[in-house]
Amino acid sequence: MLKKIYLFIAVSLFSTAAMAQQSLDINFNGLGFLDNREYKAFIPRSHTFSGTRTALDLGLNLDSLNHFVVGVNALHEFGAKPFFGQVDPVAYYKYESQNWLFNAGMFPREGVLSDYPRALLNDTLRYYRPNVQGLLARYQNEHFTETGWIDWLSRQTITDREQFLFGLSGKYKPSANGPFYISHYFLLMHDAGAEVLLPNDHINDNGGAQVKLGLNIKNTGLDSLSFEAGGMMSLERERGVDGFKTPRGFVANVYLSYHRIALFDEFYTGQGSHIIYGDSYYEKSTYNRLDIIYTPFLFKRIKGQFIASFHFSPGYFNDNQEAFRVTYDLGRKVLKRF
Repeated sequence: MLKKIYLFIAVSLFSTAAMAQQSLDINFNGLGFLDNREYKAFIPRSHTFSGTRTALDLGLNLDSLNHFVVGVNALHEFGAKPFFGQVDPVAYYKYESQNWLFNAGMFPREGVLSDYPRALLNDTLRYYRPNVQGLLARYQNEHFTETGWIDWLSRQTITDREQFLFGLSGKYKPSANGPFYISHYFLLMHDAGAEVLLPNDHINDNGGAQVKLGLNIKNTGLDSLSFEAGGMMSLERERGVDGFKTPRGFVANVYLSYHRIALFDEFYTGQGSHIIYGDSYYEKSTYNRLDIIYTPFLFKRIKGQFIASFHFSPGYFNDNQEAFRVTYDLGRKVLKRF
């Protein structure tokens, strides 16, 4: 009886997919960046990053819900040889409905995890690690959004360590059109040894979390005005050596924009946190960052921004950063319907 039920379900799904409108489409997008960082507080991270990322992929749409995408995302750093120093394959299955999103494979980070605070996931990841390798699931409705994901960093071999990140993030709004919300972000990196263990080698866990109350104020004469404040905690453990260290602190930020000008200020105070994939400035007991953002051109699918950033931490008051980024996305173009 069970076999007949399974056969009926399989035939029904196949018939539905066969009757659905299928199509093949193409997408081209990219990111150009020039990011100069003058950090006295962190000399090893005082670099100039410059280059361009270009991504091209083909999508097979079985119906309005089920999609397969394959392509490449290539990085060229200005002045470097060979021309493309890093090429990341894109290959994933995507299910997307009104409430659900599910990705499995190697898929772009932008748009699904790009809202994480820099304290947890630093902003150079969009330059050098544009894809997630693993799984992501998201549920959303008018009040609630929750995302869970896993990103594989390194597969265990004789010499390579086993490493992966996993996390949860979400937002809850008591009123769909109201100003108040609560958001949370969590991630943890699991770092295990290689197949051949080295002396005094241990499994490490490293990550952090933020929970913030937010207020999005409307009808101010500005295009946007929002405030967030809450708590941050990091998690650091070397198994077999110590238990979890949990440095804690207070975080707050404000964002405002008017036409082509925007300001973003973020503040932290508390115990310093060492989060491997996070911004190093959060290792300080006090930190403030001010971003002055100017958008000189903004078209339907192209945006260019200048960002001047000023970093303030104990003993260092003149760390600065100047960046220009241009993003473009030509959208998905249908090549064939069948």
